[in-house]
Amino acid sequence: MRRAALVLMTVVVAAVMAAAQAPAGRGRPGGPGDPTLPAGRGRGLQIQPGQECPAGTTLVRVGVCQAPEFDPPSIVDYRPSSTLVVEQHPVPRARYPVVDIHSHVNPTPQTIDQLVKEMDALNLRVLVLASNLSGERLRTTLATINASQHKDRFRAMAGIDFNNVGPGWGAKAVAQLEADIKAGAIGVGEISKSFGMTIRKPDASRLRIDDPELDPVWDAMGRMGLPVFIHTGEPEAFFQPLTMHNERWLELSLFNDRRNYLPGQVGFEELTTQRDNLFRKHPKTQFILAHFGWHANNLGRLGKLLDTYPNVVTEMGAVLYDLGRQPRAAHDFFVKYQDRILFGKDAYAREEFPYYWRVLETRDEYFDYYRDYHAFWKLYGIDLPEGVLRKVYHQNALRVAPGLPQRNW
Repeated sequence: MRRAALVLMTVVVAAVMAAAQAPAGRGRPGGPGDPTLPAGRGRGLQIQPGQECPAGTTLVRVGVCQAPEFDPPSIVDYRPSSTLVVEQHPVPRARYPVVDIHSHVNPTPQTIDQLVKEMDALNLRVLVLASNLSGERLRTTLATINASQHKDRFRAMAGIDFNNVGPGWGAKAVAQLEADIKAGAIGVGEISKSFGMTIRKPDASRLRIDDPELDPVWDAMGRMGLPVFIHTGEPEAFFQPLTMHNERWLELSLFNDRRNYLPGQVGFEELTTQRDNLFRKHPKTQFILAHFGWHANNLGRLGKLLDTYPNVVTEMGAVLYDLGRQPRAAHDFFVKYQDRILFGKDAYAREEFPYYWRVLETRDEYFDYYRDYHAFWKLYGIDLPEGVLRKVYHQNALRVAPGLPQRNW
């Protein structure tokens, strides 16, 4: 009898697994024709406590999963229209002037006037160009800005060439950095995500973020009192397998260069450990941590980082989707660390800035984010106090980057 029961159980399990791979409809778990359905149970599939519904089904009652009668739309095609009726307060223009410390716009003689019109409409006072500019590229960009009528609306950061790091590299890098600062750069950055992930040394080993051969550059920035704007890694979910449990599945399926879970790639914790080593080794250097350090999904961790390293501030570029889904926690975090957060947007798109203003300034509920592949959830306003808004929008940036225009705010 025990042998027969074991055989029956094996058959049932195999049927469930096979049905989970079948097309929607007949034969799927919990659907018409499902061979695992107990007699008299209708279309439901029984599961045990703690067990997950098989693929193609969803929980409809405690312990019961069921498949939809019709073929479901794909994750790309499912776009439900909400029936929720709540007050809406779009914010087309920021309440106070804004320094965007993290911009990749490229002003040219042909585009700069139109760009400034857009900035005026949004109340963007200054865009800081963080596109790894150095040498002739930096001088050309600054010449374009200074030749216009808008030279106080833009600032630029210097880039660092991490190729061929080895003996003698540090002195050359510092010399180039000093020349770029003299030309008008107000800091270093954005040091890109490739730093620590894909950049190699001449011996083909991966260049670590905390490599001691880089120390002369960080020390030089500390001596000059100018910030280092550093981007380390990517969202934590990008380092996790591409399964139905990964909340960034759609983005990872769209962009193969964001899949950091493959063999031979450096892990998220290793990158953040190296980054934190850098902060600890250079306490006299001011670092701006891009993208909330990719800890916007774990504000407690980011808070501990800021508590540990007083030489670090952070900026909020490209993490609005995480802040807007936890409005109470985000509000409290911004209030507690109001002197340590800078506004940044990353990609320049005039249509997207008002989403930031709305999250930061209102109590609005359940409104759309601007990119479905970043977030399939809705946003909520975190309703920051006036004083905190001023600090985030411009006051903290003016303190951290003294090369910014300091008057008429």
